[in-house]
Amino acid sequence: MLEKLLGEIRDFNNERDWAQYHSPKNLATAVLIEAAELAEIFQWLTEEESWKLDDRAMAEAEEEVADVFIYLLNMADKLGIDPVKASRRKIQKNAKKYPVEASRGSRLKYSQLK
Repeated sequence: MLEKLLGEIRDFNNERDWAQYHSPKNLATAVLIEAAELAEIFQWLTEEESWKLDDRAMAEAEEEVADVFIYLLNMADKLGIDPVKASRRKIQKNAKKYPVEASRGSRLKYSQLK
């Protein structure tokens, strides 16, 4: 499923000759910009309101999530990173840094856990 999507993204970019602009630096910047646009949707909402987006805000959030995801997949592709394998490795690493018994229900960073 992810490979099929990545193929569609590659085709989309190739048809438009956009690969020339997709350096790691430019893609990292694009991820930041799109993530900021996603955050902007929630900027002045209360915690409760952030869980109850109206239809317009939900549609905007969906588009921004897609933009971030597409740019991340583009970056992973350009750098030869398998995002699924990388995510699994990161989860394993985080499991060691945040053992359940020390981190359950805690917002503390791993360096602050006892």
